Amino acid sequence: MSDRPAQRPRRQARKPLDPARQAAFDILRAVSERDSYANLALPALLKERGIVGRDAAFATELTYGTCRTRGLLDAVIAAAAGRPTENIDPVLLDLLRLGTYQLLRTRVEPHAAVSTTVEQAGIEFDTARAGFVNGVLRKITSKDEAGWVAELAPSSTTDPIGNLAFTNAHPRWIAQAFADALGPRAGELAALLSTDDERPVVHLAARPGVLTAEALADAVGGEVGTYSPYAVYLPSGDPGRLAPVRDGQALVQDEGSQLVARALTLAPIDGPDGGRWLDLCAGPGGKTAVLAGIGAERGATVTAVEPAPRRADLVAENTRGLPVDVVRVDGRESGLTPGFDRVLVDVPCTGLGALRRRPEARWRRQPSDVPDLTRLQRQLLAAAIELTRPGGVVLYATCSPHLAETVGVVADAIRRHPVTAIDTRPLFAPAADIGAGGGDGPHVQLWPHRHGTDAMFAAALRKDL
Repeated sequence: MSDRPAQRPRRQARKPLDPARQAAFDILRAVSERDSYANLALPALLKERGIVGRDAAFATELTYGTCRTRGLLDAVIAAAAGRPTENIDPVLLDLLRLGTYQLLRTRVEPHAAVSTTVEQAGIEFDTARAGFVNGVLRKITSKDEAGWVAELAPSSTTDPIGNLAFTNAHPRWIAQAFADALGPRAGELAALLSTDDERPVVHLAARPGVLTAEALADAVGGEVGTYSPYAVYLPSGDPGRLAPVRDGQALVQDEGSQLVARALTLAPIDGPDGGRWLDLCAGPGGKTAVLAGIGAERGATVTAVEPAPRRADLVAENTRGLPVDVVRVDGRESGLTPGFDRVLVDVPCTGLGALRRRPEARWRRQPSDVPDLTRLQRQLLAAAIELTRPGGVVLYATCSPHLAETVGVVADAIRRHPVTAIDTRPLFAPAADIGAGGGDGPHVQLWPHRHGTDAMFAAALRKDL
């Protein structure tokens, strides 16, 4: 009989996350720790690690979906854990979010979602924390998403907006802002929030004067857009890999943004158009490129103002070969000589109209952001009006439907400055049903659930003679 002590069975090494889940987890950590933007960080990470095909698609779904539904996921996690998410280690919380999203919103087998998350918790921490994650996720598997929503959502009777916000993974204040902007058509809120909770179709813009939408659609296997004469819808794939995008013949741009840039070029002005056009908030240059492409065919030159160095570089890059002069100054005090015929002022805003494309933004923005932004918006619009010649036109635009950022800013400008609102709706033809506030205009409000675009607002103002 051997005198050697009995050996303990060797613990099997934990299995790390597969490349797709690891990429998603790393981006979730970057968003949480460094305020990174998922839609910018993920493509770079996938390229760096050589993740393509189905793995890239899975990583994208996990990343964007988890970011988009964070509020809903956190409520479920808190209920299952029996403690507020603030009391859970941030790394564990991101792991739990990743696992919970798979359980509630994907076809991943529950055992796979649970086991991969638990294994990673063991790698990141220890057996005790892995056990905690295992217990929470197994409790979450006791109900599907509808079951958890029924248990945790505010009452649809006493708080219908809160109920819709929770069900569609939006902060309540944003749902309320949407309802206010819909006005008498607030009954569309459920459709809007549902559309906003989906991953959007990629829109491309063919460079005016360089490539037609039809030719671009043929080149990339896309579909010609509904409203903009430059738009193409891309069903799938990485647009950065497309030859027309790489070669500068097309760019990634929401169809609503294309319509905004085009609208300025269509606006009626008093007197001849001297071809002196201005984009006062130009970065990163998408709208500037459309403006300049149209302007080149009409003998116009675009002055593009952008104070941020990186964004100004992007404007120069996105408008290379076009009649554009990039000026790196603050648009509120540009020092430019007044007398522009057409001025676009697409102001910095909360971005509530583009939440589909910026998955973490809805949880990052707060109501307290609005007052400072509206102050900046009023200042930029005032500067734009000052730089416009009498009889010229200013087009004020925001990628937010929040009333304080849209009709509130415009009404203030009309009271304070020598401008008159003109009917903006014809400038967006053939788009219909676009009156702001659900009414008859004169301002324009696009909506994801009606038009398939970002929720762009636009108001055209003619400077009095």
